Amino acid sequence: MNEKLSNIGFIKKIFIAFEEESKVKLLKKGEFLLKEGLIENNLYLIEKGAVKIYYLSEYGEKIIRLGYNGSIINSLSSFLNGQPSELYIEAIRQTKVKIISRAVVQNIIDSSHDYSRFLETILIQQLERELDLLEDAPARRLERVLQRSPDLFQHVPLKYIAAYLRMNPETLSRIRKS
Repeated sequence: MNEKLSNIGFIKKIFIAFEEESKVKLLKKGEFLLKEGLIENNLYLIEKGAVKIYYLSEYGEKIIRLGYNGSIINSLSSFLNGQPSELYIEAIRQTKVKIISRAVVQNIIDSSHDYSRFLETILIQQLERELDLLEDAPARRLERVLQRSPDLFQHVPLKYIAAYLRMNPETLSRIRKS
C-alpha cells in the first residue's frame, strides 16, 4: 500500500484497493463465488447484480445474507480463521464483482490503526441481522430490514427476501400490501 495512504481509514483503504488492485468477475445467475468446504481468500464488492449467502441444513437452504450493488461480502469466519467455509455465495442474477485478495486486505490491516473499529462495525451489523430473524412478528422482521436497506426490493427478487425473512413469498406480499 502506498505511503500517502497510511493515514487514511481502513474502509477508505478497502475501497481504494477495490479501485486500484481488484480483479473483475462476471457471474451468471446460479454461479458461485464460494462453495461450502472451500477456504475464503477474497473480499468482494458487488458492482452490479445480487447474491445470496446461505448454508444448507437438513431442512434445505437457509439464506443468512443478501448482497447487492455496493455490498462488500465474503464468508467472514472462513476469511478470518482460514478454515473451510460453511457457506455458499451464489449469484441470484447476472452479477459483476470486484475481487481483492487476502494479501491485499492483510496489507491494509497492517497499515491501519482503525481496523478494530471496522471489526466492531461488522459485528454490530451481524447482530442486527440476527435480531431481524429472532423477531417473532413477520411484519416487524420486514420493517427492521427495510430500515437498513430501503431499496432491497429493487435489487433482490421477492422469493429470496422472503426466504431470508423466514416466511413464504405470499406472506411477504400480504405484509407489503397492508
